[in-house]
Amino acid sequence: MPMDAGEIEKLIKGHIPDATVSIRDLAGDGDHYAATVIAESFRGKSRVQQHQLVYEALKGQMGGVLHALALQTGTPDN
Repeated sequence: MPMDAGEIEKLIKGHIPDATVSIRDLAGDGDHYAATVIAESFRGKSRVQQHQLVYEALKGQMGGVLHALALQTGTPDN
């Protein structure tokens, strides 16, 4: 069963409360999304660390219910 974009956003914001999240369904199938996550709490963290925080927020949904997520992260000023 595909994952809803709203559920992805809810999971990310639940784990990263200061995040601004934008989700796009890339294929219209509920399995392939692009997400942009901007958060002040990412400051001082590498891109890899930022992505790890987002993946932690998704609670193991990657590769299962959520097949693919193209991810961009950053802080509010970049």
